[in-house]
Amino acid sequence: MNYYYIETFGCQMNVHESEKIAGILSSRGLSATDNVNLADVIVFNTCCIRDTAEKKIEGNIGELKALKRASPEKILIVSGCMTQQKGRAEALKKRFPFIDIILGTANQYELGAELDKLCASPKRSKRVSVRFDDRPPIDESVPVTRTSYPNAWVNIMYGCNNFCTYCIVPYVRGRERSRDKEHIIAEIRTLLDSGYKEITLLGQNVDSYGSDIGNVTFYDLLKDIAKINAKFRLRFMTSHPKDLSEEVIKIIAETPNFCNNIHLPVQSGSDRILKAMNRKYTRKRYLELIETIRKYMPNCGITSDIMVGFPGETDEDFADTMSLTSSVRFQNAFTFVYSPRAGTPAAQMEQIPKEIKKERITALVALQNRISDEISADYLGKTEEILAEDAPEENVLVGRTDTGRLVRFAGDRSLIGSFINVKITKNKASALFGEIVNNG
Repeated sequence: MNYYYIETFGCQMNVHESEKIAGILSSRGLSATDNVNLADVIVFNTCCIRDTAEKKIEGNIGELKALKRASPEKILIVSGCMTQQKGRAEALKKRFPFIDIILGTANQYELGAELDKLCASPKRSKRVSVRFDDRPPIDESVPVTRTSYPNAWVNIMYGCNNFCTYCIVPYVRGRERSRDKEHIIAEIRTLLDSGYKEITLLGQNVDSYGSDIGNVTFYDLLKDIAKINAKFRLRFMTSHPKDLSEEVIKIIAETPNFCNNIHLPVQSGSDRILKAMNRKYTRKRYLELIETIRKYMPNCGITSDIMVGFPGETDEDFADTMSLTSSVRFQNAFTFVYSPRAGTPAAQMEQIPKEIKKERITALVALQNRISDEISADYLGKTEEILAEDAPEENVLVGRTDTGRLVRFAGDRSLIGSFINVKITKNKASALFGEIVNNG
C-alpha cells in the first residue's frame, strides 16, 4: 500500500481527528493523495450533527461501489460520529457491504491496529469495531500529520456533558474528558517551535475544561499559555454562554497573543425555547455576556450559531431571535434549520412544518447578511495585521484579522505563515479585500 485518501465531514474537531488518522497511516509508510482513484486506503471521517450531512456521506460512500468492484484490494474505512450512533454501524455494513472497516469516535485511535488485523486476515474479513464507552481513554501517543499550516488545532478536551435536547454530540462523543494541562502546553510549545503561527484550542465546551479533573480551569490554562514568549495567535472554540466567565474574557483582552474573537452560540433569542433546548442560560444572561465582552474588547469579533424551527417555536419566539440578532450585531453567524436527530429528546417533540422553517431561515439569513455587510464597511480604509493562511489562486493570498474576518489580497504564496499589514480597500457583501502596506 502506497497512498491514503481522507474525506472529512463536519466540525473542526473532525478536521483535527483526520490529522490524527493521517498520522496513523503515515506512520505505516503511506502518503497522502487527493485522488481517491489512486488511494490504497480510503477513509471517510463522518459527521451526524444534521440529517443533510448523513445523506451526503451515504451518497459519497455509494459512489465508491464501482471503484471497489474494479479494485477490490482497496480498503474503505468509515469512522467518526455517524458510525458511533447505536445500530448505525450495522446498518452501514448491511447497506454498503464493500466497507472494510467501521470504527466509532470512542476507538478511532485503534484505526492502525484494525488495519493491520484486516491485512493479516487471509480473506480480509470485514471488521466492525465500535466501542460504546462514555469515557474512552485519551491516547497522547497518537501521531498527527498536520495539514493546516500555519494554523494548528489542539484538543484540550473531548466529549460533552450538556445534553442540549436537539444535539447528538453527547451520545456519540461521550462525557467530558480534559487533557492534562502540561500535555497541552507542551504541544503548543512544540508547534510554535515548528513554525506554526496560530493555535486553535478545541473542545465541545472549552469553558468547562478541567471540571472533570477538579484542580484546573480554562482560565488557568489560558494564564499559562499567556506566559509563552513568542509571536503567535490563539483562538478557541467553542464557548458556552452558561460557562463563559468574566475572568476568561479579561485575560483574552489583556493578552496580545489572544485574538479578540469569540464564538458564542446563542441558538435562540427566546427564553421559552432556550429552556426547551436545555441551554441553561437566559436571553438576559446572554446579553449581559455580550456587554461584558464589549466592555473589555469593544471591537471584538463576536460570532454565533443560530437555529430556527426548533420544535414548538412560535412566531413570537422567532421574533425574539430576530430582535436579539439585531441587538447583538454578530460579525458572522452560522444560521441553520433544526434537524431531528434520532435518540435526542427534541426528536420526539412536535415538529415545525418545513415551509415555516424555510420562511424563518430566509428572513434570518437576510438580516444577518445585512449586519455582516454593514460591519464589513466599517473596515474600509483601516490597516489590519493579517496572518497569511493560504493561496487559493496564483498571487492571491487569504488570511484573517485578529477579529476573525477573512481578507483576500494580492501576494506571493511564499508569504504564507507571515504576519502582514494589509489595508482594507474594498468590501463586497461580507467579504473583505485589501493590499499589502508597510511591509519592508
